[in-house]
Amino acid sequence: MDTQTIQRRRWVILGVVVVGLLAIVIDNTVLNVALKTIASPAAKGGIDASQSELEWAINSYTLVFAGLLFTFGVIGDRIGRKRVLMAGLILFGLGSLFSAYSHSPDQLIAARAVMGLGGAAVMPQTLSIIANVFEPGERARAIGIWTSAVGIGVAIGPVLGGLLLSHFWWGSVFLINVPVTVIGVVASLFLIPESRNPAPGKIDFVGVLGSIVGLVLLVYGIVQGGDGESWVSLGVLGPALGGLAVLALFAWYEARIEHPSLDVRLFKNRNLSASVGSIALLFFGMGGVYFFSSFYLQNVRGYSPLETGLLAVPFALGQFVMSPRSASLVSRLGVRPVMVAGMLMNAVAIGGWAFLDQSSPIWIVGVMFFVQGSGLGLAVPAATATVMEGLPRERAGAGSALTNTARQVAVALSVAILGSILAQFYRSALSPTLAGLPAAARSAASSSITATQAVAQQLGTSGRSLLGPANDAFVHSMRITTLIAAVLALAGGFVVLRWMPGKPRPATEPAAEPALARDDASYEAELAILEEQHRLEGSEREG
Repeated sequence: MDTQTIQRRRWVILGVVVVGLLAIVIDNTVLNVALKTIASPAAKGGIDASQSELEWAINSYTLVFAGLLFTFGVIGDRIGRKRVLMAGLILFGLGSLFSAYSHSPDQLIAARAVMGLGGAAVMPQTLSIIANVFEPGERARAIGIWTSAVGIGVAIGPVLGGLLLSHFWWGSVFLINVPVTVIGVVASLFLIPESRNPAPGKIDFVGVLGSIVGLVLLVYGIVQGGDGESWVSLGVLGPALGGLAVLALFAWYEARIEHPSLDVRLFKNRNLSASVGSIALLFFGMGGVYFFSSFYLQNVRGYSPLETGLLAVPFALGQFVMSPRSASLVSRLGVRPVMVAGMLMNAVAIGGWAFLDQSSPIWIVGVMFFVQGSGLGLAVPAATATVMEGLPRERAGAGSALTNTARQVAVALSVAILGSILAQFYRSALSPTLAGLPAAARSAASSSITATQAVAQQLGTSGRSLLGPANDAFVHSMRITTLIAAVLALAGGFVVLRWMPGKPRPATEPAAEPALARDDASYEAELAILEEQHRLEGSEREG
């Protein structure tokens, strides 16, 4: 495709890329609405998944996604970004199909991993294609629209998922990805130009394996801790510390090879490091809120999946409104104030969940979702543009993979860490109430609020006494969990404030202005030297 055709089609190409992005975003948001239904017993249409199995249904996707992002970024640079984008969409559609017809938690976890494989192939190509199609002057705006698509997906996913769950079985929420991916593949085939890096790097298989093993071990240890094991037991500390050790070796190895899967040397750039860190903290908070809010709204407050989805619309609206405005605000104010404002809004919204109870006005939830979505809409495009502008075009795949790895690793760790904290405090708060139950029922009821409500229903009239304490225990654990998440989000704002640069000085400053800073003595000395040179030149001409 010639350059003029690409230039004419650039906004259409952006639309096609956004379709591929929507498939991934819709899946991530729609799953949260379906968590309660999936956790239900088979007799009620679920697959009887425990809280830890629900966490793995989310994390099997995010871990494979995060572990392979850089590899697929390099593969796209090598064999063509369009080809890899299309292959990823096909894989994602197949994984969605397998997820829809899973009959056990293990099958769902495996199918979600296939979806993660497809998502890892798709995501880095989207930003790489944008970086290659758009010139620097329009790139920030295009990235803002790309980020707005996340807001659209966040809005569509829960509402569409709620509608499907109201009329069909839980697997239908995954089937909606299939037509989206088909449309994306066909549109990509005819509209997107092929592009590749003229000097692509080698694939770092050792690094890819190390990153996946390290992340899986770390998350497994954290989930085990929240699943009832002691945090100082070998079953928790062994995998967690082993994962940290593998990740440390991974970073050491990546810094010493020519073609790393994760170029840790990029983090020497202070702006890039602060931007990637802020993205990670923003999505850490978002992942935790989306995980526990589904249980709060459906299990504690009694809202249907559709109503829960509609309550998440303000989050999407906030992103949709603020994302396109992020670039213009950065040009007027600079990156730092825009990102700090977004980070602080995110922290305030997360902290607001700590003040909710079982009878709080529901409009407060909508306000908090809107504030959090607006914060992400401000900060994420600014941070993403900072990363992409700091790298040459031929390294666009690395920049895209870097930002998306930060997102996915943050979500995986958020669900694991905050989900484990939530489960631990829930179990501790509810244990006195469960003391009179048989051991088997006590163990089953303590795993999650969904399990407690299922046990209470099985016990009949005598089980109703469990419902009130279960709601109280969940709200108590939610408050503690959100305060921890809010503190981390607030810390991210201070990191950005400390490390990100302020508004750049105008490039049209008068050339003579720096001379004003010189002292009079140096100015007089230079003037005397010039006068002496003129006198000598005049003497030579006279001679």
